[in-house]
Amino acid sequence: MAKTGLLSSDPTVRARAVELKKELQRLVKTIVDDEDYTIHTVDQAKDALCALRELKFNKRSTVPTTTTTSSLKLHEALSCPEEFKCPLSKELMRDPVILASGQTYDRPFIQKWLNAGNRTCPQTEQVLSHTILTPNNLIRDMISQWSKSQGIELPNPVMDGKEEGVTEAERDRFFSLLDKLCAALPQQKEAAKELRMLTKKMPSFRALFGESVDAIPQLLTPLSGSKSESCVHPDLQEDVITTLLNLSIHDSNKKLVAETPMVIPLLMEALRSGTIETRSNAAATLFTLSALDSNKALIGKSGALKPLIDLLDEGHPLAMKDVASAIFNLCIIHENKARAVRDSAVSVILKKIMDGVLVDELLAILAMLSTHQRAIEEIGELGGVPCLLRIIRESTCERNKENCIAILHTVCLNDRTKWKALREEESTHGTISKLAQDGTSRAKRKANGILERLRRAVNITHTA
Repeated sequence: MAKTGLLSSDPTVRARAVELKKELQRLVKTIVDDEDYTIHTVDQAKDALCALRELKFNKRSTVPTTTTTSSLKLHEALSCPEEFKCPLSKELMRDPVILASGQTYDRPFIQKWLNAGNRTCPQTEQVLSHTILTPNNLIRDMISQWSKSQGIELPNPVMDGKEEGVTEAERDRFFSLLDKLCAALPQQKEAAKELRMLTKKMPSFRALFGESVDAIPQLLTPLSGSKSESCVHPDLQEDVITTLLNLSIHDSNKKLVAETPMVIPLLMEALRSGTIETRSNAAATLFTLSALDSNKALIGKSGALKPLIDLLDEGHPLAMKDVASAIFNLCIIHENKARAVRDSAVSVILKKIMDGVLVDELLAILAMLSTHQRAIEEIGELGGVPCLLRIIRESTCERNKENCIAILHTVCLNDRTKWKALREEESTHGTISKLAQDGTSRAKRKANGILERLRRAVNITHTA
């Protein structure tokens, strides 16, 4: 007897099934072979399997003109324009948003990336200046028009991304754990560990802290109640600080967390003491909180840049990226640049760059600080000019070259004693001329600005 299902009667659907099987095979191979596979890969495999199951058991004789959410993944995987697909999910975007790097993603997938503690752009690996997501209305309108032409109904992004609520039992558990933080050490440790886990996995638990005025002070009780940092159990400190990090990821908590009086002082103390994971997570918390400009100012006034710079100077590999991210974010506002320069940021950063440590991130910070007069003076005094010229010569990273030439341009404008080194570099290697021809548009402008200044100086000398 011949099969009557859609899978056997429609050659187009059979072709789709083949594509889905290939995709499923690729994903399963990644999961089996790669120990570092992500949850996202598992979700993709599950979606492919569900779409394949739908094809297998769908008994309709024709493809409907309007595709609903249940079959949307199948339809989009095969016919969706690449520019409408989320770089993370490889699926048609329902709620496109713009990240600080300028890249567009589907909100649920980039939010999951940020909620996991990542503070870089998945595509460019650029350190994010903030984690605010801006709706990309232009792309959404284009996707909407394309979807209508294909007969696809897009779900409401607000409803689609709605967080699950908290049950009464979960709410009771939350307050019970907060009460335990005021008890003896064993109960404190148990409660802090569970709160760390719950705020990591459940956005709803992060939101609960915003519903109670006393919740964050209660969380800090085990740390703020100690007379000295040596009295704090290292594991307890780590769990409380990491819970603060989890809370700060929730956008509506950022202001509340930063403005709770004991938070920033305890984060500063954590930067200096405890496990290296505690110190790293304290830096990550300051980075996440500093997404708000008001928090940048508050954190800077509190003196947090000094312990961040000291930790950067120590050079623990686990903490370096979080520390650099926090310093970068804080120095976006002018008053914090002055504080960073005063706290020896330039000498620490330049030494790390010369040692080849975290060059991309630290060059970005140095370029930002180079608008401060004292920073430019220190770069010249500490041998920064030859180092920056060498990076331009040897690096393959266009962004690094751009940051280097931007710093050198400011040096050139402010310190005539460095013109000789620039002329010698140009005479020997043609480094600046090459960048003026082949660099990014900004790098070309800065390089040409330096060359023009050097030419004028030569002409003036010859005329004299």
